[in-house]
Amino acid sequence: MRRAGDIADRGARRLPMERLIIRLRAAIYPASWSIVRPLRAMHARVRRETGPRVKLFYQSMGVARRSETGPYARALTKALTDAALPGTDIGVFGLSPGRALADQYRYLEHLDTGEILDNGLRAEKEGYHAFLIGNVFEPGLHELREVLNIPVLGLLESSVHLACLMGANFSIVNVNPKFVRRVTENVASTGLASRMVSIDRMTFEGGRAVDRGFEDPAVCADIVRQFSDAARVGIAKGAETVIPAGGIVMTMLAHAGVHSVDGVPIVNGLIALLKTAEMAVQIRRLTGGFTSKQMMYAPPTGQLLADIRAVYGDHVFPDAT
Repeated sequence: MRRAGDIADRGARRLPMERLIIRLRAAIYPASWSIVRPLRAMHARVRRETGPRVKLFYQSMGVARRSETGPYARALTKALTDAALPGTDIGVFGLSPGRALADQYRYLEHLDTGEILDNGLRAEKEGYHAFLIGNVFEPGLHELREVLNIPVLGLLESSVHLACLMGANFSIVNVNPKFVRRVTENVASTGLASRMVSIDRMTFEGGRAVDRGFEDPAVCADIVRQFSDAARVGIAKGAETVIPAGGIVMTMLAHAGVHSVDGVPIVNGLIALLKTAEMAVQIRRLTGGFTSKQMMYAPPTGQLLADIRAVYGDHVFPDAT
């Protein structure tokens, strides 16, 4: 321990310039501290709120049909990035060229699902913390929950659950009559079909017509009008929340800043999926797990697992034993 005399001797030996610097620091310090202290407090608060970074893999089918650098992809990425917490990084990915051309047809969806499963395995291997299926049909959702350890989340499932937290019931605005049966099946699989008021349809020329809305305000306004008209049909039947059934329409509404119709909340699935993913990652970090690996999503074990890996490769069912 330093003695008081040693400290005093050291102070006495300081050169005149050193003593001047010390006096200047003493004069400046109180004023500078009034600035530094709140900045330090803000920095500490940001660190507490953000924690470790979150890395999300967003699998889009609409981007695959168009371009990962086109208007839709840019608007989708912006909508997700704007909604994300500080510290959340989102990668938006399509499929290979020629895929996801018409995923409303089950045969074509089946052909595309294999690449989605491969992307899920890739995502976990590359350190992503959750895999997001940005499609209302949610191809590969249950298969990937069975094989991956990271959370796997779907666009419609996240929207429906959030809608039931926001209101007593919901209606869905559909964009294609071919979607109705698939959407109905997926809602039923959540166990929340009794809270669905209706599925109502908006009409437009197709995805490429919607694409123009990201660059032409008049087209954007017309799409919002069509959506609002369809939403009012469900609202008139008693719906308390409205879910758009299509990633491109969700993106258009986010692009236009439209989040309600006549005071009724729009449950934008992009935001619902993103926020569910952030929550799932944090729960996994806090508790050590998220997806139950009992019964439905239980992986193979023991000799069966060894036999499976001998045929399909060591990469399947990572961390299973």
